Amino acid sequence: MDELTEHHSHRDGDDPPITAVASRRVKPGREKEFEVWISGILDAANEFPGYLGSNVIRPSGPEDDEYQIVFKFDHASNLKYWESSEERRLWLDESRDLIKEEPRIRILTGLETWFTLPSKEGAPPPPRYKMAVVTWIAVFPLATVVFMLLDPLLGGFPVVLRTLVFTLAMVSLMTYVVMPRMTRLFSFWLYPKKSK
Repeated sequence: MDELTEHHSHRDGDDPPITAVASRRVKPGREKEFEVWISGILDAANEFPGYLGSNVIRPSGPEDDEYQIVFKFDHASNLKYWESSEERRLWLDESRDLIKEEPRIRILTGLETWFTLPSKEGAPPPPRYKMAVVTWIAVFPLATVVFMLLDPLLGGFPVVLRTLVFTLAMVSLMTYVVMPRMTRLFSFWLYPKKSK
């Protein structure tokens, strides 16, 4: 946990939105208990300021034992508050018997927070050009549909208000609906398996 808090040393005026990805390998036969544990820790996080939601990426098959839990917070300071809380410490203690090793934590900021299909063994996020291409493939049709739906409803409103509603809809859909699916769909290209 020390490595996590080191990521959040405060620089003046620098408190960006942030995503933490925790990878945990679950002991055989303990999966149901771990699912209950996940529900509990996510409910606990939900009570903390700045919590924006989570995604759980479950093992891909019987031979895979790794769960990836993605926590999103509006500011790095709020993530740090959650990380240093007694509540989180108690939940982590409760998981010790269920997992094989210490969890691995990655901290993401900026564009890479949309690409939260974490690669194995802490590999870096995809190259920026790949993130840009996949983002554009997602943004173009989504923006077209959102514009076609909202324009008839908001056509008479001021430009600033229309832009505000449009961008709010776009960012929310991209973050919580579209990009998690796009990341999985294009995972073969974003996270190619290196030949050994």
